[in-house]
Amino acid sequence: MALPSLTDALRSRGLRMTVQRQLVMEAVERLGHATPEQVHAEVTQTAAGINLTTVYRTLELLEQIGLVRHTHLIDTATTYHLAADQHFHLVCRMCRTVSEAPTGMLAELAGRLADERGFSMDVGHVALFGVCGDCSDGNTCEPETAAPTGSPEVSS
Repeated sequence: MALPSLTDALRSRGLRMTVQRQLVMEAVERLGHATPEQVHAEVTQTAAGINLTTVYRTLELLEQIGLVRHTHLIDTATTYHLAADQHFHLVCRMCRTVSEAPTGMLAELAGRLADERGFSMDVGHVALFGVCGDCSDGNTCEPETAAPTGSPEVSS
């Protein structure tokens, strides 16, 4: 999101642009999917005085005003990404790689859930867990050598 759009989104809600908000939003844009800790590490490269609590509060605010979304991907790791980037996540339980898929792939399921159960699915928060093609073919790491919790490898 361009900086003027962020500024407008904040001002339209009676909020002001701050350096912290700008840096957190820019970090989310650069990183794609990131935990608050990863956003903090990115932000502190520019402004060492910004603490982790400020990053958490800023991410919560940006989510409340609809600019970012969060998803729980691996174990309890919450990652944030731009809300405008509509996709769902495919998480490999073996190698912990996270890939993105367009939300349109879930349109039939969302339609059936709405028709048959009256359920409105929030596709942007969906994370499907399974085994990726590489792991199915035996081409990648085993669970014990997977990335540590909270550090998913995201690919598109």
